[in-house]
Amino acid sequence: MRNKIGFLTLAAVVLAVSAGILATSGSSVSKERNVSSFYEIDVMDIDGNNVNLGKYKDHVVMFVNTASQCGYTPQYKGLQKIYDKYKDRGFVILGFPANNFGGQEPGSNKEIKEFCTLRYKVTFPMFAKISVKGEDQHQLYKYLTSKDASGEFAGDVTWNFNKFLASHDGGIINRFSSKETPESKEVTDAIEAALTAREEAMAK
Repeated sequence: MRNKIGFLTLAAVVLAVSAGILATSGSSVSKERNVSSFYEIDVMDIDGNNVNLGKYKDHVVMFVNTASQCGYTPQYKGLQKIYDKYKDRGFVILGFPANNFGGQEPGSNKEIKEFCTLRYKVTFPMFAKISVKGEDQHQLYKYLTSKDASGEFAGDVTWNFNKFLASHDGGIINRFSSKETPESKEVTDAIEAALTAREEAMAK
């Protein structure tokens, strides 16, 4: 009887260890790898195509979390305006629809694309809807809001149309609240300075 109990105990231990190994293996597969730059991150564009953000190396990049039913939604117009003004100098805006705040981006990617294109004539790159905050936060926004990546500009996204500005070499160099309009002097001065630094670096 004692031997039988011992055998059952041993079997239970083996099963527990095996389960632990399998669980660890599964979590390691699904776990996001650590990145040192947003250039290493893959995202899905609004048409469902995979995009590696490394394609934006040497660009001054503005990341914006967008929404179609927000009081700040008209900022699409200003974003398009500064994109048109600076795109030939190496500036790009990347729009990431998100439904985190007030449920103000409920539509599908197709509906969002139609809205942006028809209402605001958006031509800057738009991406598939993601989460920018919370347990399901996308890796890109985990990176952008982290202290390691953004330093003094780190911290949770506070509402729709927060704006992160990255230099041509991938550093996060500024952040603007939803209230700061794309055409404001503070924003355009920061873009101008980043583009000037880019041009000086490219000329060397």
